[in-house]
Amino acid sequence: MQEQRTAASDEMPFLDHLEELRWRIIWSLATLMVSVGVAFWVLLQFDVIGILEKPILPYLNGHKLVYTHPGDPFSIVLNASIALGAAIALPVIFYQLWSFISPALHRHEKKLVMPMFLFATFLFLSGVSLSWFVVLPLALPWLMSFGTTALEPMITASEYFGFAISMTLAFGICFELPIVIVSLALLGIVTPKFLNKFRRHAIVVCVIIGAFLTPGDLVWTTLAMAVPLYFLYEVSVILTIFIYRRRLRREAMLEAQATA
Repeated sequence: MQEQRTAASDEMPFLDHLEELRWRIIWSLATLMVSVGVAFWVLLQFDVIGILEKPILPYLNGHKLVYTHPGDPFSIVLNASIALGAAIALPVIFYQLWSFISPALHRHEKKLVMPMFLFATFLFLSGVSLSWFVVLPLALPWLMSFGTTALEPMITASEYFGFAISMTLAFGICFELPIVIVSLALLGIVTPKFLNKFRRHAIVVCVIIGAFLTPGDLVWTTLAMAVPLYFLYEVSVILTIFIYRRRLRREAMLEAQATA
């Protein structure tokens, strides 16, 4: 009874949870703003835009990217700064999210914070790398091959960077699927049985996500996202099985100790 009263007194009231969530969101947004400012300064100091435009240059017949509005160069740098700033702020945002949900986890589950953090970073960079080094080089020549001698490519900078940045971020974010599923499994929201039951639905959802989040409506880019995404889903199922079995063993051990 004394332990129950102590546990009840340690529970945080609902309004305090909302207050903590508010401050977590504020710190995340503040970090994002600072990261965007730093990214904006970096883009102005170094010719990052020149590096990012290299994949499209071979298909412009010796021309450069053009812009049709006086504010386009600033918009391009700003959008690139937001994307880079979001990538820089992602570890802090993950930390704030984990700090909010960690009180609901057991001590052994809290030890997973660093591996999950490293795994999340690896997944995001893997998605970005796959998009930039594989999908984009495949998509650009396929798209430009539909041009004829009667058409001369005059690609605007805003359209190209919007295409490249949005696709790259989409890949990086979608590759965080195992982190989301593992977090839900640690909280007891999803189980391996649930994931196995909806495996066929997961295939359809992965294809839909690939179709909507990859710009250009290309079959290649859709499959390039859908196939790795479903592979990550299967990896998530395997990780969830280990988590679920470990939880069952721990609950059985605690029940045996309580009975003894």
